Amino acid sequence: MSTSKPIKILVVGCGNMGIAHATAYHNFPEFEICGLVSRGDSNSKLNKQLNAEYPLFSDFDEALAQSNPDAVSISTYPDTHEEFALKSLEAGCHIFIEKPLADSISGCERIIAKAKEVDKKVVVGYILRHHPSWIRFIAEAEKLGKPLVMRMNLNQQSQGFMWDVHRNLMKSLSPIVDCGVHYIDVMCQMTRSKPVSVSAIGARLTEDISIDNYNYGQLQIRFEDGSVGWYEAGWGPMVSETAFFVKDVFGPKGSVSITAKNAGVSGQSDNVDSHTKTESIRVHHADIDSQNKFTKPDNWIDLKDEPNHQELCNREQKYFLKAIQENIDLDDHLEDALNSLKIAFACDESVKTGETVNL
Repeated sequence: MSTSKPIKILVVGCGNMGIAHATAYHNFPEFEICGLVSRGDSNSKLNKQLNAEYPLFSDFDEALAQSNPDAVSISTYPDTHEEFALKSLEAGCHIFIEKPLADSISGCERIIAKAKEVDKKVVVGYILRHHPSWIRFIAEAEKLGKPLVMRMNLNQQSQGFMWDVHRNLMKSLSPIVDCGVHYIDVMCQMTRSKPVSVSAIGARLTEDISIDNYNYGQLQIRFEDGSVGWYEAGWGPMVSETAFFVKDVFGPKGSVSITAKNAGVSGQSDNVDSHTKTESIRVHHADIDSQNKFTKPDNWIDLKDEPNHQELCNREQKYFLKAIQENIDLDDHLEDALNSLKIAFACDESVKTGETVNL
């Protein structure tokens, strides 16, 4: 363990993800929280939850000036990401930032350019990249030959507090952009191929969101190697819980599927801890004999290292720490974050225009 001084970190946003990241910093001696920033009283609630007395701020600029951090953790709504990230970098801070990196492509590019200019680390919260089961899922998919057919969704029948969260998110992004970047990133890792075009559909199912947004979307991607993938996401009290958790890939040699027996049951669709659960992976082999009968049984990979949501956030923060301490080159990491967001925004454009978008 490093004996150097702990990294002073300012936590901005004390909602679901902010709480999880702050908990990690609170428990890691390598970090020292120097302030909690939120517009409401969520920061004081978080202080109580952590049994701590960290300085509280309601204004980001004031917090940045007064707390003098080495690093800033940004878990606010996406429409503030660019402003907070650029100001943090300008102040000489490393950044951990929840996905998406910004709410526009140009915003992402400005953050990446500024990080290079000031030589500071920016880690984007692609939580599935730190999940051993998703890493295994991708590795198994890569054995299936090409082209791949990738089918994924995460529909959320949200109510109560989660519907408030989703409505706030939809002030700046649609569900297929906000959530889709994770799964687009997974598809790109599975194929290691260039996406060439996207098409998407969407529907506005509630008066609770602006007229130019939609709370259900489904996107389709074509890749250069012939692979195709779809992802769908719907948020709201009207969303069906039938087949809301599909994580399935097939290729010439067979298929691989995440089968979340508990996380995929009714009532779990808006439970954030369930969204990363895999529980087991089913591998199916396409080999057949002269009678067209399968020659190998399906095999189940039961996953022993099954981190919960908090443990995944801990692993993300360990990676952030490592990036700072070991000066890891994050160019590819940021290029991937930009790429997945470009694809997601192209899908958004397709919903709004009704046209296929060539990438």
